[in-house]
Amino acid sequence: MAEQRVENGGGLHERKVMVAIDDSECSHYALMWVLDNLEESITKSPLVIFSAQLPPTNNSFTAAALSSARMYCSVSATPEYTYTIQEQNRKLAFALLEKAKEICAGRGVDAEILTEVGDPQSTICDAVQRLNISLLVLGERGSGKIKRAIQGSVSSYCLHNAKCPVLVVKKP
Repeated sequence: MAEQRVENGGGLHERKVMVAIDDSECSHYALMWVLDNLEESITKSPLVIFSAQLPPTNNSFTAAALSSARMYCSVSATPEYTYTIQEQNRKLAFALLEKAKEICAGRGVDAEILTEVGDPQSTICDAVQRLNISLLVLGERGSGKIKRAIQGSVSSYCLHNAKCPVLVVKKP
């Protein structure tokens, strides 16, 4: 993990850097920013690249045509459907992480990849604490005020709840 040994009151403390990514352009920019600007910290040991997989919901909607109108009905997902969605999400997450790992390797940086199922906000913060991360880096999506108020912002949540400093990289 991207770590640096720092003398702290007679003992050594490991400094680990984690970049949380998704499939957005902002996440890619944050990863590239880390590779460009934190080179000394991340070349001494592996960088942690993390991606959260959204859990499948138990309900889905189906549409039925009634002449020119459509009727939407909520239906419960079958276990097979849920499993298929989970597998698809897992494959997509690993493909994204492998691509990020290749980008890091191209820059001479050893990266460890990790993905977990859950709400991105809490899953990222839980991983930070469990892995003893010293710096969390996230990209900022730039959602509008209304969308952030309704859905919440992953970067805002992590700024307030992660047990380490958080760097939010904003794409110019």
